[in-house]
Amino acid sequence: MQLQERINAFIKLGDFLRQFSNEVIQKADNVEHNDVFFAGFKHQLKLAEEHNGWFTKENIRFALTSWSEALTTKNLNTWLKPYNITQINPKQVAIIMAGNIPLVGFHDFLSVLISGHHVLVKQSSNDKHLLPYLAKYLEFSEPKFKGNITFTEAKIENFDAVIATGSNNTARYFEYYFKGKPSIIRNNRNSVAILTGKETEEDLVNLSEDIFRYYGLGCRNVSKIYVPKSYSFDLFFKGIYHWHPIVEKAKYANNYDYNKAVYLMSEFDMLENGFFMIKEDESFASPIATLFYEFYEDASQLKKVLEEKKEQIQCIVSKGFTENEIAFGATQKPQLWDYADDVDSIEFLLAI
Repeated sequence: MQLQERINAFIKLGDFLRQFSNEVIQKADNVEHNDVFFAGFKHQLKLAEEHNGWFTKENIRFALTSWSEALTTKNLNTWLKPYNITQINPKQVAIIMAGNIPLVGFHDFLSVLISGHHVLVKQSSNDKHLLPYLAKYLEFSEPKFKGNITFTEAKIENFDAVIATGSNNTARYFEYYFKGKPSIIRNNRNSVAILTGKETEEDLVNLSEDIFRYYGLGCRNVSKIYVPKSYSFDLFFKGIYHWHPIVEKAKYANNYDYNKAVYLMSEFDMLENGFFMIKEDESFASPIATLFYEFYEDASQLKKVLEEKKEQIQCIVSKGFTENEIAFGATQKPQLWDYADDVDSIEFLLAI
């Protein structure tokens, strides 16, 4: 299969997903294979939501919208232009996926197939309904994909390379188990934001998207902020307040109530507004419904600290603080060329 054929198939998939990116799902007349796949995918969305309480309609729709916007001719060509993807000797690449947010492993899936390899997917039980169905759409759009995509629930075997994502504990297991194979092993990372006290209310409204989207379960979600000494949190709480309906979701509310009770019984100092808490803490990974914060006095010293801890950080959100910063509100809208952990997966796949 030629590279352009693979690109064309994913462009068609983007057109298909675009139908599901609005609050009201509407079937388009110009999308290929709709008669075969449209109704079935609506059913898969329902199953995904029923199976995982964190996968709400809003969060699934947000993920589908992001991928429909990414899978365009312009974006795919821009992404792949720097690489020499010509004569590829297809290898079997295993992907072990996380299940924290909808379609969280799709970029790895896309990368393996677009580079010309075959993919062997082991999904998380938390996110098992959407990707197999989209894979069938791909095979229908481009029959040459048939035989190149395999899903398994069994032990991963007969593969040439692996991309595996998990917790810090499972990452150690992955590193041991896959030590004889070319691999990308990802573990827990979190994202942070740097505030200076000069942010506008709009900046903080945008930051709330980085905090609350997907209930904060993604590695690109901001779980900690750094603020200057004597920072007033009044504007921060005002900027995030429009997310208050989130506490009406039972799973979120249960976590909020539980963590609040733990903090109160432990007599920890924290601030809260009825649906969200902030707590001074040096850790990066904060519980659901909680954001950690830490004070800083010197920007250059903070940059040094963040550099020393860069292996624990996925994104830095700020406004004029550091070179590779991400704008407020943009963490959950990565481009195709924004690689997890800063590891170029296409470069890795072309080298195996």
